[in-house]
Amino acid sequence: MSSSVASSRTPDSVSPPLVPSSAAAASPAGARSPAARPALDWRLRFGALSLIWGFSFLLIKVGTHAYAPFQVTFGRLLFGTAVLVAAMAVKRERLPRGVRTWGHLAVAALLLNALPFSLFAYSELTIPSTLAGICNATSPLWGMALSLVALSEDRPTRRRSAGLGLGFLGVLTVLGVWQGFHGLDAMGTAMALLASLSYPVGWIYVRRTLAGTDASHLSLTGAQLLLATVQLAVVTPLFTDVPSGFPVLPLLAVVALGALGTGLAMLVQYSLVAEVGPTTAQMVTYFIPVIATAAGVAILDEPLAWSTPVGAVVVVAGAALTQSRARS
Repeated sequence: MSSSVASSRTPDSVSPPLVPSSAAAASPAGARSPAARPALDWRLRFGALSLIWGFSFLLIKVGTHAYAPFQVTFGRLLFGTAVLVAAMAVKRERLPRGVRTWGHLAVAALLLNALPFSLFAYSELTIPSTLAGICNATSPLWGMALSLVALSEDRPTRRRSAGLGLGFLGVLTVLGVWQGFHGLDAMGTAMALLASLSYPVGWIYVRRTLAGTDASHLSLTGAQLLLATVQLAVVTPLFTDVPSGFPVLPLLAVVALGALGTGLAMLVQYSLVAEVGPTTAQMVTYFIPVIATAAGVAILDEPLAWSTPVGAVVVVAGAALTQSRARS
């Protein structure tokens, strides 16, 4: 469930989708001295981040029970921005300066936040949260395929090509291609896959335009989420009506999705990247579909065919293979 410009290569993606990683190394503000490390062990934060992002798909589903997808996305961005603004105030961070930087951030906000968040919300009107979570895990596969075309420094290898092919096979398994996609909502699934594709497109854009920006990760991402919130504030009234009521459970789901699944999750992600590096931090991506599937089945009583977990394992294995490096 990715929603940050803190790095340029995947996790989420949110994310989270993870935040891309190389801009983290490019910005001196991302460095953290050992003395400044959080008291909570990084493994506990890693587990918490996996749970938060894994449950995000369940929260989206619950939110759409009472609110339109654009309203869920707007609420998510609003509460997520509030958390980052509060963090900026505590750390006395300022928003980035420069028209050019804000212009690039507006594009990043669309590709990494407004568009994928909205697409996932719309997709879950017709597909289970479990399937949406698994589709999210295809982001590294999309990212590898796109990077081979858009980034000259990323060269194809047998290992990465095998991972891409394996991941594609996993997607076909999840979708049940041998059954002719029977019982599968094609539009909802396509929107979830398009949302997953939007993340690496955004990461590549960020890598090309914002990697050398002097502003801190927190400042850049706070501005990015603010811009995404403004984008949804403009779009939402045009396509939705004011809710006739505000049921408590869906409202709490939207608040949690924004405050925890977007705002807090990104702060935790920063600390992980700074402490253990982007390679280890991005591994949270591979736990998200497992948690999303377990949550959807256990809490929402969503159906689970054998092909879903088997295909998810294959997708995750392929994604992991595309991100691995051969030992020298």
